[in-house]
Amino acid sequence: MPIGGTNRHARSLRRNATDAEQALWPYLRGRRLGGLKFRRQATVGPYVADFLCAEKRLIVELDGGQHSPEADAARTAALEQLGYRVIRFWNADVLTNRDSVLAEILTMAEGLPSRFEWKG
Repeated sequence: MPIGGTNRHARSLRRNATDAEQALWPYLRGRRLGGLKFRRQATVGPYVADFLCAEKRLIVELDGGQHSPEADAARTAALEQLGYRVIRFWNADVLTNRDSVLAEILTMAEGLPSRFEWKG
């Protein structure tokens, strides 16, 4: 899919967010989680990540019943080849255990180096 098509697809996904994405976004937006900036439905190469923290090169993916484990594994491997760390949650976990999901995201992010740290 051309990049322009990916951007259009990302806009469409933002307008049609799942219940889990809608439930998680208020806690990630505006640097509310650990001061980290997240974008929703962000293009990463040929993919659209559910949530992206570019500073930490961290991608948060939410999976529902429509997801294929094989396709998800291939997508995760491709994103990791691009230098991103991918963390996945089931939609049901986001909806029923939001605080645990947020804690796991924050723990993962804190363990990753910042792309923008001074290396002097």
